[in-house]
Amino acid sequence: MSAHSSPQKWTEFLKSSYKDEIANLAEEYPDVRSLSISFFDIEQFDPELADELLNLPDEVLRDSNQALLDIGDTKGVDFSKAYLRVRDLASHVQIRSIRSHHIGKMIAVEGLIRKATEVRPKITRAVFHCPYEHETVVMQGEKFVEPYECNDANCSRKKGPFALSREKSTFLDAQKIRIQESPEGLRGGEQPQTLDVLVVDDLAGITAPGDRIIITGVLRSYQRVNYNTKTTFFDIVLDGLSIDVEDKEFEDIVLASEDIEMIKTLAADTGIYEKIIRSIAPSIYGYSEVKEAISLQLMSGVSKKLPDGSRIRGDIHMLLIGDPGIAKSQLLRYTVKIAPRGIYTSGKSSTSAGLTAAAVKDEFGDGRWTLEAGALVLADKGIAGVDEMDKMKPDDRASLHEAMEQQTISIAKAGIMATLQSRCSLLGAANPKYGRFDQYDNIAKQINMPPTLLSRFDLIFILTDKPTIERDTQISNHILKAHYAGELSMQQEHIPNSGITSKQIEHAMKVIQPEIEPELMRKYIAYAKRNIYPLMSDDAREKIINFYLGLRKQGEDPNSPVPVTARQLEALVRLAESSARIRLSNEVNVDDIERVIRIVTTSLEQVMMDPETGMLDADIISVGTSKSQRDKIHILRDIIKELQHAHDGVAPYEDVIVHAEEQGINREKVEDVLSKLKNSGEIYEPKNGYVKISQ
Repeated sequence: MSAHSSPQKWTEFLKSSYKDEIANLAEEYPDVRSLSISFFDIEQFDPELADELLNLPDEVLRDSNQALLDIGDTKGVDFSKAYLRVRDLASHVQIRSIRSHHIGKMIAVEGLIRKATEVRPKITRAVFHCPYEHETVVMQGEKFVEPYECNDANCSRKKGPFALSREKSTFLDAQKIRIQESPEGLRGGEQPQTLDVLVVDDLAGITAPGDRIIITGVLRSYQRVNYNTKTTFFDIVLDGLSIDVEDKEFEDIVLASEDIEMIKTLAADTGIYEKIIRSIAPSIYGYSEVKEAISLQLMSGVSKKLPDGSRIRGDIHMLLIGDPGIAKSQLLRYTVKIAPRGIYTSGKSSTSAGLTAAAVKDEFGDGRWTLEAGALVLADKGIAGVDEMDKMKPDDRASLHEAMEQQTISIAKAGIMATLQSRCSLLGAANPKYGRFDQYDNIAKQINMPPTLLSRFDLIFILTDKPTIERDTQISNHILKAHYAGELSMQQEHIPNSGITSKQIEHAMKVIQPEIEPELMRKYIAYAKRNIYPLMSDDAREKIINFYLGLRKQGEDPNSPVPVTARQLEALVRLAESSARIRLSNEVNVDDIERVIRIVTTSLEQVMMDPETGMLDADIISVGTSKSQRDKIHILRDIIKELQHAHDGVAPYEDVIVHAEEQGINREKVEDVLSKLKNSGEIYEPKNGYVKISQ
């Protein structure tokens, strides 16, 4: 029993500390039914009362609710449906650290919502009628309980049967949510643990899967039943009292004053860009341009909310396409590891539901449909690394379109209509269609991905594995030095009296030692994304416009392809803002624009350069067919039409090739285009050696 708490003490506390809040509640009641109380205020008022609240929450909260009722009576308001919501507990308990001694205590737990049921009414006070209409009231807990006998002493049908009176019973809105540990707080290979939470009344329905929350509540335990047999094991459920949704980015990353000093010192260094590049996957040799682009992606641009309610994304999407064995997956894993919030998944083993969100019917929702968040929702405000994107099924890839551009995931399944947030950067990796790049073939043809998806990436890098003595020597030296450092470390650890000193290991490890430690790097990124919101200077704006207009000018000639679209301009802005964030500057200057132009030009030349004309063509990515190829298709269709008129409705295959060669298209190209037209169903072979245009 509580020895210190009483309704009078709570009345004294509420009147002294929450007078204005109670007045506001009285005005807005019953539309608003919650009064938020900070645990720090209770502690300052009476430490013993605060201690009792943690250890005997049920008794103490009963006193506090009685005090609220008494205060309501003095104001002429019935606060019978009002709640005291205690928040800001001094310490949080990790889900994996919950133990039996926490049962019955008030605790605060943080995590992200993995699943949520629909909001449904839950009976709390059940009124039953016997055959003679006598009333019996039974208070309900976790399981529905019917009365044992009628309350009326003179009733001749004491044992029932009883009928539930829904009109006289009391119902509350209720929802079950399942929260799991944040992935970024886990060590490698750990499985995130989950906790079920029950929330009622005005707390139900205010959160969605993917939200990061701090929930305060009382831990309850219920005996597990297997095949109608009670076991000695108990399941735990948190009875939710208050929910705080984390709005700030990376609240779980605590920055001490000395960390901020180190971050500011690093940012002041003129070589900060090179340092960050050397800190990204140092065990992988080279790829400085790709690593520079990854550093910009980690910082990301500024997302903007416009007055009309629309949103412009600040997150940068990047795709690495390359030959096997050139460390694409390693780059992905390292990036996800140093990002303050990151999720890694493989396209080969991911479905569209696993990537976005799923409607699931299981025992968690008592047989009802529940919404379960996928990888892109869990990576909200972070980075999602998706490997093997080329191995994904086309249907699963299609689910990425909305997640990448609108950064939301809309669900319309099993009667559930919901929109979840997926404000994350996507770093994808894929192999060419035939396993390895053919340097003599068109790159766009070798990327086994639809143009609609490719056009959503801000940067696409083609990584080829070309043997050269000089580069191969450097790579082999780097790899062997890394292995040697690992061998020294393992020998010192496992072989007693090996004679290997820490100094030797330290010297060998220098090759693969990141310039900035991963932990400090995570803090650096978190600090920049929390505090830096750069503005573009007039000079920088002018330079970016001139670059964009210079590229677009190539497309003014009706016979020239469209070199770039407005999507590339938006990518330039995002990357420039990110570049300013790296040096913790609130202004985007000309240097940032020059850096970004260099990176973007490299990416464009690799992917959008038409090998036939040597000109940039945005259609290679956005449509999948270059202008020069479209022109050839038109010429060939006209040739086939002419030959059809001359040869009884069919065109001889060899004649088509001869006529095309006369117009300057070589035989190989003609065969390639005809093959494409056949595959798309635009032409067909009515008989061997002849082609015809489909009607």
